[in-house]
Amino acid sequence: MDLALSLMTVVWWATQIAQPAYVGGIYLMSLILTNTATAKQVFSSAWTGSIMWLVIGAYLIAGAVNESGLGQRIAYAFIIKFVRSWKGIVISIFALTFILALLIPHPWPRAFMIMSVITVVAETAHMPKRDLAKLGLAVFAASCPLSGVFYTGDTSLNPLAVQASGQSVNFVSYFVYMGVPMIIAALLTMFCFLFLFKPSQEVHIDVEALKVQQSQLGKMTGKEIRTIFWLIVAIALWLTSGITGLDVGWLTLIVALMMSLPVIGGILTPKSWEGVPVNVLVFLTSAIAIGNVGAVTGMNNWIAKTIIPSNLPTNIYLLAIVITIFAMIIHMFMGSVIAVMGITIPAFVAATAHMGISPLAVSLLVFSVTNLHYILPFHNLAILVGSDPDTGGGYTQKDVMRLGIPLTAVVFIVALVEMFWFHLVGLA
Repeated sequence: MDLALSLMTVVWWATQIAQPAYVGGIYLMSLILTNTATAKQVFSSAWTGSIMWLVIGAYLIAGAVNESGLGQRIAYAFIIKFVRSWKGIVISIFALTFILALLIPHPWPRAFMIMSVITVVAETAHMPKRDLAKLGLAVFAASCPLSGVFYTGDTSLNPLAVQASGQSVNFVSYFVYMGVPMIIAALLTMFCFLFLFKPSQEVHIDVEALKVQQSQLGKMTGKEIRTIFWLIVAIALWLTSGITGLDVGWLTLIVALMMSLPVIGGILTPKSWEGVPVNVLVFLTSAIAIGNVGAVTGMNNWIAKTIIPSNLPTNIYLLAIVITIFAMIIHMFMGSVIAVMGITIPAFVAATAHMGISPLAVSLLVFSVTNLHYILPFHNLAILVGSDPDTGGGYTQKDVMRLGIPLTAVVFIVALVEMFWFHLVGLA
């Protein structure tokens, strides 16, 4: 029954017959009503742990950075100082995404904010809409690898990948494991983009016009200063979580709540909570439940024994290639990164349990492969969101395929680099 309900859910997610949260809700209720799992087994891992509260805190902090105007101020200052050409714009997109990944703990608000600034840059340079769409793809493509650098870079995926392994990390240890591989993945993505996408005409950056736009932001406000203070507090707490033993999720939420207090806060308002999407929380709950309930019912072990080859290679690099191929094939049909992680990570963790490789290494490798791999927009939610003209991206499915197909080879390179790095840091 668990297998049937899980397959039903991931197929519905892949074919997009309904909004993902509705499908996830049907799955959760079906588990309980069919007595496949108890309500405690279905919900406890998601809501009694820190993941969901980390997501809520991350959305609130991201909203604070955007609403205060601090994010735009940082972006304008960076672009005015460093950008003078098409290549400079693309490099700045990746650099800003990396910098803001530490300040705005969710990829969508980051991408939307960067896109709003890039749109102004394009307008002042009298850039054709077609070229702006190409830059839109660069913005959302950059979010895929760079959201994986920091534990809080994508609060809907990174903590989930860690939890699926059954192990725990702190902010610093996650960066040690994933920082280098994901930065390399970002550089390869950027070089690939620069090779494939050229401007239709020579780009002339009107720096003076950008300075006018920057001046309209005015002097730094008290709200921005308070936002900077709480961001420094948040980063300090994240970095020292390994010493204090405090969970990153609880730290993120408490900092977000402090932003709403009088005098020392005044940044977040009751309306700010509208920026926390209930649909994302329901979707994440269902994605987490697939793996957790699968462990309780024995479905994960069955999948591992039935589908995954029994004679997996013991060489860690060959193992990385096998995992990459398996994850990519499933991802091609399922589409959803979270759905693939929910099915594939527990299965491979079970299949490699006797090999002495850390479950965390397996989990992070599957996460990296599925998050970096896309051929069509629906293969990655960030790419899909950015393709909507309303978000400012406006690139086409053809653009995504033009970048995604060559990036398939990059995924294999990253997987091997990642396994090598895991071996160096003692994870594999």
